[in-house]
Amino acid sequence: MKYTDAMRQLSEHRTQIANLRDEMRAIQQEVEPHAVTDYVFEGPDGSVRLSELFGGHRDLLVIHNMGRGCAYCTLWADGYNGVYHHLTDRAAFVVSTPDPAAVQAAFAASRGWRFPMVSHRGTTFAADMGYADGARLLPGVSVFQQAGDGLVRVSDSGSCPGDDYCAVWHLFDLLPGGAADWQPTLRDEGA
Repeated sequence: MKYTDAMRQLSEHRTQIANLRDEMRAIQQEVEPHAVTDYVFEGPDGSVRLSELFGGHRDLLVIHNMGRGCAYCTLWADGYNGVYHHLTDRAAFVVSTPDPAAVQAAFAASRGWRFPMVSHRGTTFAADMGYADGARLLPGVSVFQQAGDGLVRVSDSGSCPGDDYCAVWHLFDLLPGGAADWQPTLRDEGA
């Protein structure tokens, strides 16, 4: 297929995707909030409640990250680190993993991460939010709001290779062969 013909077709598809996103945002506005427990996590300075993670914002993005052993979750977190200050202009942001707080701190320091992290270890948080299936953890994001004296979850979305939450996949889509058989690694930032 000629380059100009392919680019025209791709542009049409991108317009369709943009229109679908508009439809999805409209549906999102109609979602009935779901009340949630004020979970207690382990933070770098001890116990911290979900309600204490909002930092003055009405909205809170909580990333469900599988922990330091997951190269994909590390890839997503590396990307969040780059946009963290933009995200926190609009909402609070925290990454939740099963790793103990001390392990999180060491791993975050090795990656240069700036965002806050909490450990959901020993809680039902991941399972209650749909991001644990027995002992198997799943990646994703949940959005919470403060509502009166309580907390509600207003949306969530799972994460997977090729999703909308990691720019790497979309840039690879522009390469001949796409991502091919590429997989992220856990090598150090300086390597």
